[in-house]
Amino acid sequence: MNIEKKIKEMLCDILDIDLSDITPETYLIRDLDAESIDLLELAVNINQQFSIDVIEDDLFLRQLRFYLEEADEKNSHPSTYVKTKYPFLTENRIEEIMGDVDKGPVLKVKDLIHYVSIRK
Repeated sequence: MNIEKKIKEMLCDILDIDLSDITPETYLIRDLDAESIDLLELAVNINQQFSIDVIEDDLFLRQLRFYLEEADEKNSHPSTYVKTKYPFLTENRIEEIMGDVDKGPVLKVKDLIHYVSIRK
C-alpha cells in the first residue's frame, strides 16, 4: 500500500478537494484550510486504514511551540530537542520547520507520511 497515495486520498475525501491540489509539500492548514474537525477525522482514518494507534498531538505537531519554549528554558538546542519529541521528523524537516514556524501552522502532508511510515 502506498502511504502517500492513501493519505492524499483521505485528504481529498475529508476536505472535498482534488488530488492535484495536494503534494507532500502542501500545508494542511495554510494551504488546504483544514480545521480541527477535519484533523480529527483524518486521525481516525489513519488509525483505521493503517492499523496504528494515532497520537494526535504528535501527528499534528500540536505541542511544537511548547517544545521550542521548553528547549529554550532547558538551554537545549531546539532542533535536537524537537527531534526527541517528534522522532518521525527528519533533521532536514525540523530545520525547515524552525525557519517556518513564525509564519503559522507548519504541518505538511509529508509529515503525515513520515509519521505513518515510522509507526507501521
